[in-house]
Amino acid sequence: MVDVHITARALTSLLGDWRGTDAAYRSLSDRVRLLILDGRVPTDTRLPAERDLAERLGLSRTTVTAAYRELRENGYLESLRGSGSVARLPGAAPDVAPVREHGALDFSKASMPASALVAEASVAAAARLPRYLTEFDYDPVGLPELRRALAERYSAAGLPTSPDEIMVTLGAQHAIGLLARTMVSRGDRALLEMPSYPHAHDALRAVGARLVPVTVTSDRGWDDAEVTQAFERTNPVLAYLMPDFHNPTGASMTPATRATVRRAAARTGTILVIDETTADLSIDRAAPHRPFAADNAEGARIITIGSLGKTVWGGLRIGWIRADRATIRKLVVARSIGDLGTPILEQLVSVELLPRLDEIIDLRRSQLAATRYRVEQLLAENFPRWEVPRVHGGLALWVGIGAPLSSQLALASRSQGLVVAAGPRFGIDGAFERFLRIPITYSIPETERGIEALRRAWASLVRDPAPAMPDLASVV
Repeated sequence: MVDVHITARALTSLLGDWRGTDAAYRSLSDRVRLLILDGRVPTDTRLPAERDLAERLGLSRTTVTAAYRELRENGYLESLRGSGSVARLPGAAPDVAPVREHGALDFSKASMPASALVAEASVAAAARLPRYLTEFDYDPVGLPELRRALAERYSAAGLPTSPDEIMVTLGAQHAIGLLARTMVSRGDRALLEMPSYPHAHDALRAVGARLVPVTVTSDRGWDDAEVTQAFERTNPVLAYLMPDFHNPTGASMTPATRATVRRAAARTGTILVIDETTADLSIDRAAPHRPFAADNAEGARIITIGSLGKTVWGGLRIGWIRADRATIRKLVVARSIGDLGTPILEQLVSVELLPRLDEIIDLRRSQLAATRYRVEQLLAENFPRWEVPRVHGGLALWVGIGAPLSSQLALASRSQGLVVAAGPRFGIDGAFERFLRIPITYSIPETERGIEALRRAWASLVRDPAPAMPDLASVV
């Protein structure tokens, strides 16, 4: 039974500047289709009535009816009696998770393939498992040896930590969602960067938070005055920030900005949720990562999120929360509403991997450096007018494409065998149509294939197409 719906006002916000060069009904249909493909309008969601959306957009009902009809004919909407028009994905049965287009290269994800050490660690973990079969089943806080290993890693990095200040989670996103549900009540203000990791603002919106955006850019990073003003003006309950190799811009906070954030949060009593899932993935930074919470003379309340998903493998659903003991106890109690703990076997795999994590990270850094160089080279050759920032770490480039065509480019790319997330996926209210996130996490051949598909898609949108790529077979 369909019970999820999106209002005309909310859909209008997601649509942003949707008008293109095509007829209005087709431009509207294309933008709604992208929202469904991106997951911003989840499948099984009931769309607003045609009359309500037409009134909200200032269109004739005929135009909206034509847009809905086109979506219906292409399998993106289904009319259900008593439920109106419901979002669907072509070829996917209702209530079944969608599968990416067959053979498509998926640039919508910025994650690396599994470390070669995962298989070896899994075999070793399986051999250790029998010792845990009678003592552990549901584990809401984490295996003692894994929590101890994580605590030792924080302590070695300059942030003294004990095992009872660690909770093991089902990845970083689980940690973000748990913190949002536990720390934020409906109507509370929550501060976060714009653009930002989309699943973080989804989690905050889901609990009814009123979002307070602060701007971050690839070239300038954060504006200290704007950050201070945002804290003081809104007194947010929580702030979700990614100070190292920010997703998607790649920016990192200066020491002065970090101090500004901690000072402002301490004055307003804001809980700082610091996402350090990509903090170790430096390309150019010589010094080892120092946790944000290690320097806290200001006395801010800081909760840190970490994960093995970006460094080791996204399929290893192991993350963690580092917080004071009282917060960990509160989270353990709250967690049982949504799940009963982290799988024991995956925790044992992580115990095997942690002693070799620095080795894994060193290899990742060299891989990212090589792919960053190739992506910069290809973008300069094929899109000379695009603004390509130099990132010093992280997993992607936040590229300025010079025109508000990101959503149209994302749609055109799908016909070329490339799935890419449009810029507005990382913002709210349809912003960032002039940007595109391009990952640097794929192999060189896959990267070349993806940029070539992007070139063809871009050429279909502009009158002066980008020059052709060189023969990839000649590239060494």
